[in-house]
Order: sequence, then structure tokens, then C-alpha cells
Amino acid sequence: MTSLVAYDDSDSEAETEPVGSVNDADQGKDTSGVAKPPRQDFTSGILDMMKGRAQPPKPGSKAPSNLHEDPGGHPLPLVRLGRSDWGSCPSQRLQWRRKEPEVTSPPSEPPRPSLWTSRALAGHSPRPAACFKEVKLSWELYSSPVSSFCARTESETTGTIGSSVQKKRHEDCVVPYIPKRLRQLQMLNTDTGQSKEAEPPGPLAGCAPAPLRVAPRVSEFIQPYLDSQYKETKVPRSVLFHLRGHRGPVNSIQWCPVFSKSHMLLSASMDKTFKVWDAVDSGACLQTYCPHREAVRAARWSPCGQRILSGGFDFALHLTDLETGTQLFSGQSDFRITTLKFHPKDHNLFLCGGFSPEIKAWDIRTGKVVRGYKATIQQTLDILFLQEASEFLSSTDASSRDSADRTIIAWDFRSSAKISNQIFHERYTCPSLALHPREPVFLAQTNGNYLALFSAVWPYRMSRRRRYEGHKVEGYSVGCECSPDGDLLVTGSADGQTLQYSFRTARRACTLSGHTQACVGATFHPVLPSVLATCSWEGDAKIWH
Repeated sequence: MTSLVAYDDSDSEAETEPVGSVNDADQGKDTSGVAKPPRQDFTSGILDMMKGRAQPPKPGSKAPSNLHEDPGGHPLPLVRLGRSDWGSCPSQRLQWRRKEPEVTSPPSEPPRPSLWTSRALAGHSPRPAACFKEVKLSWELYSSPVSSFCARTESETTGTIGSSVQKKRHEDCVVPYIPKRLRQLQMLNTDTGQSKEAEPPGPLAGCAPAPLRVAPRVSEFIQPYLDSQYKETKVPRSVLFHLRGHRGPVNSIQWCPVFSKSHMLLSASMDKTFKVWDAVDSGACLQTYCPHREAVRAARWSPCGQRILSGGFDFALHLTDLETGTQLFSGQSDFRITTLKFHPKDHNLFLCGGFSPEIKAWDIRTGKVVRGYKATIQQTLDILFLQEASEFLSSTDASSRDSADRTIIAWDFRSSAKISNQIFHERYTCPSLALHPREPVFLAQTNGNYLALFSAVWPYRMSRRRRYEGHKVEGYSVGCECSPDGDLLVTGSADGQTLQYSFRTARRACTLSGHTQACVGATFHPVLPSVLATCSWEGDAKIWH
């Protein structure tokens, strides 16, 4: 059995060869027996990696006699890899420095185990377990300590090492020092059964989105309703599809505004993606888009139904074409985006608001900001265009006791002037706004756990007679909406319920308990009279009928 450790003798001339050369005559000599001198500290060794590759001496040349010496003039002992490691990596060496010279025992004495293989530090592999590993040092990958000191198992080395080397691998092995942080990482990878590199990758932020897997078509369920006028909205009560796929809370959902393509549902999530679903025929996800590097807070269909405008916490704006999967427009805002709205008449313009005192109007054709609407606020919660599209409302986070200043602000779109900022006369913020489809009124979701009704014309007075109560908001951005015929109002709730109210009487028409966490979005289908979509903070969406 060959020795793992060969110590130099200060009186011997046979070991005066340079580091990196191999003497075949010394391979069979057993010099592993070591007598421990008094007060010898074996734990003071320092691992010294060679910076270059040593070349063996030419035949007939004299080996240099200047060994590595300590300040006391004593030659430093060397620790060499076993014969199997010399065969696989002939140009790699390990060298251990000692404070004092070692005294070698006679060859007749039985070999004593080395301190580095018999008394390993805490977290190291014991001697029997270490013998089943092979250490392979790679100078090309020395910059990565994990790859330089990782031990390969027998299955990984099969076919790459000779049979003679495999037989001696259990006898000749050196366990190098591994830092504590790397040992903890290796133990964690062993427990989980896979390394960090083998984890399933998440969505690739910034990659070019792919086109829809299924070409947009007219659903057979929607076809009979396209030519007929929408009559009434029926109260949905049962679940048709349960849409699962997001790995984070779903912030908003929206049906495609084009009636012939309204089987598609858009969902934006905090998992940095937005998805398009076939929410009428099969409930399958048609495509996942991930152009953002942070949470997607807002996503809106374009009025033509062929593009999606998205904005998120990464300050980025993207307009994605669904048919080609390309980004037609990309912009960079100077704040985190929380709300987006297309102009109802000029579809090349849209409004963008978020964590900023200013709302900006962008032009897709030029990719630049054309207008700014600035107020003394900190955040814009929602934006709503009124019927004539010359005015719009913005809901902000400004609120004060017994004051209605800047909670809801009315703006002139062309001149960027404030029309009114004394609309809401209570001390609650309004996370969402909704316009009635047939009457000149709009709804405001309040953190006071009720829906308030306002006039959509100046001076935008609030109704004192109608108040839709019974749900909970509790700081969530809970959305609200009217049915296409205007008879029902729907809103989510912080307790996971979905509530529907009669618009005329303000009475509760139905309560759906379908989510375990806060229901933050609910929207009626624009064509089908009894289909409702809801989304929740737990990361799923449901289709009711």
C-alpha cells in the first residue's frame, strides 16, 4: 500500500528534485510512518496552491537542491497525491507547509494514519466515506472554488479513468480543505437531491415573448350572441373553470374587448408575467409573456384586441403583439407603474400612473411622453376616462381627516388642467374606479368597505342615498365593475368572497365564496350574459356561470 504523505528529510539528497517531478523509484517506498515530535502542532499547516505548472526535469540534468524553506532554514515537508491522481492529472500538485521538520520513522514500522484523513474537521467526510471519492483539481477552473474542490462519485468517473486507477482509488485519496460555507451548500444540495444549478428556471425576464399557441378564433359559445343585443345579466352561481398557473398574486383580469375574441382572458400577476387564457372553451393557458423583471402591476388589452400593454415595478412599459410575439413599443418610466389606460378615441395614446405625483400621457408612435398631469400626491391608484374622453379622473393616496382634498381629481386631458379636486368628502382612499355603461355616473371603491356613487358630470357630486356595503377592502386594491347592461354591480372582498349588488336598490343579489384569500378583481363577460371572472391574491382565477 503506497503512502499518502511523503515527508522530506533534511539529510537526504534523494528528495532534492523540484516540486512537480515524479521519481518512479520512490513510488514503492513507504515513508508514511510519522513520529509526532513533542508539542508538534499539526493543525498549523497552510494550503499553498502552485501558481504555475511544474515541468519534469530533462534526462541527465541535475535536480535543484534549493527546497522550499521556512525562515529557520529547515526544508518544508511535501504532501503528494496518490498514484491514481498523478496518472489522471500529472501537472497538478498539492503542497503543505509545516512550522517544524518532521521525523520519519523506519520503513519497518507500520504506517500511521494521517491527521488530515483520520481526524477530519467538523463537517468533513470521515476516512471510510472519503475513500469512495476522488479529488480532481482543475487549474483551468481554479477561479471557482466549488468546481476545484468538488468530489466526484464513482458513477461520474466511469469510463474516464483506467481500471488500474480505479482499483487504487480506495487506497490513495486526499481530502482537501473545504470552507464551511461550501460544506453547508453541499449538504443542502445533498438533502434536496439536486444542486442549485439543477433547479427549474423561472421565467426569463426580458426575453422575446412567443405568439399565441392557438390562433384567435370565434368561440362556438360566443357566436350565437354576436348578432343579438345584450338583454340582461344573469347571476352566476357555479364554477366553470379554475385557472391555475401563476406563482404569485393576480393583480387584475380583463376580457378581450373585441366581441369575436372575447373568449380570451388577460391576467397580470406579481410573478413577473401576464397570461392569456381561453376562459370560455377549455380554460387552458394560451401563452405566458414575461418581458418584465419585476411584478406586473397593470396590463390592458388594446382596443383592437391584438396587443397588450403592460407595466410593472421594473419601471418598464411594453406593448406586445399577440400574433407575432414581438414588442411593438418599449418605454422606461421614472416610477413604478400601478395603472394604465388607453384613450377611448385615440388608441395611440395611453395614460400611465404609479408611485409618482405625476401622471404621464405616452404616444406609442413616437415612444415619448406628450403630457404630464402633476399634483401634490405620492401615488396614483387608478385612472378612469369619462364618456366624452376629454376628461378623466384619477384616484390618489391623499386623504386627511374631514377633508376631501385631492382624493379624487378630475383633469382636462388636452390642457392638463385640474377641473376639480373636491369630489370625495370622506377620509378614505379609493383604490379603484368604474364607469356605468348607460348612465352618467361612476363608482368608487373605498377603504371604508363600501362603494360610493358619483355623478360623471361637473361638479361630480356623490350620492347620499345609495351606498353599496357588505364587503371588505382592508387595504387591498379591490376592483369593482358594472355589468354590460348596468343592472348589477360586482366587487371583490378581502375575505375571498365576490359580492353582487342591484344597481337600483343597492341590495345584495348574490355572494360567491370561491377564494381562500382576498378577491381583488371581478369582471363580467362583455357578450355572454351569465359568465363572470374573478381573481385572488392566492394566484388563481375562476370562471363562474
